[in-house]
Amino acid sequence: MADYVYRRVMHDIKQNIMARRYEGMRLPDERSLADYYQVSRTSMKRALELLERQGIVFKKRGSGTFINPLYLKNQSMFRYEGSNLGLTDSFTAPGKKQSIKLLDFRAVKASPETAQDLFLNENDFVYQFKRLRFLDDQPFLIEEGFVPIKIAPELNDDILQGSLFNYLQSDQGQDVTKSYLTITVEPSSAEDQAQLQLKATEPVGVMSGIFFLADGTPFEVSTMRVHYKYMRFNTFVNLN
Repeated sequence: MADYVYRRVMHDIKQNIMARRYEGMRLPDERSLADYYQVSRTSMKRALELLERQGIVFKKRGSGTFINPLYLKNQSMFRYEGSNLGLTDSFTAPGKKQSIKLLDFRAVKASPETAQDLFLNENDFVYQFKRLRFLDDQPFLIEEGFVPIKIAPELNDDILQGSLFNYLQSDQGQDVTKSYLTITVEPSSAEDQAQLQLKATEPVGVMSGIFFLADGTPFEVSTMRVHYKYMRFNTFVNLN
């Protein structure tokens, strides 16, 4: 419950930052924020620490907490936060509604490469699916994933037209808490051009990764091909 509280506060502060509701690019002090949200100082501190780790705010010793101006200037479409690593919650665009179209879903024998990535035996089966994601009516991402059947045996079309990770969290009581991602850019394929409405001369962003459950079990290996206009990923380096 405490985890939910601090994440809820963090999300609300972030929305206020996006709406430029804090004067002078400065947040109220920690005590005032805790009183406003009616949460403990501990929850408030965790919320602010998470915002700082994401590079959204920075603390100036003796002066307070300030909003990072470059965050407002260079907002990324894609950012992981909290405990949910799913794309539904990680891709955001103010004022736009996200939806999913299921293009393919089947059970297949894991290829040697997929079996290796998911630490499966050579005769294990996986669910293979392909989804097209939209922001309003604009297609922006093609996602192809593989999930071991033994981990999510009840996976079906309806689940895949929503958030897979939210389903895993709410119905199966498991969290996907770690991932390893490779992010590249390459020429768009014929499928990219057809599904993402790209010209033959336009590139596509590619994110390939493995997602892990909290106990370290590999849950999904997937490749996401992103319309280049939505391919912006920020990072924040802290040498402390």
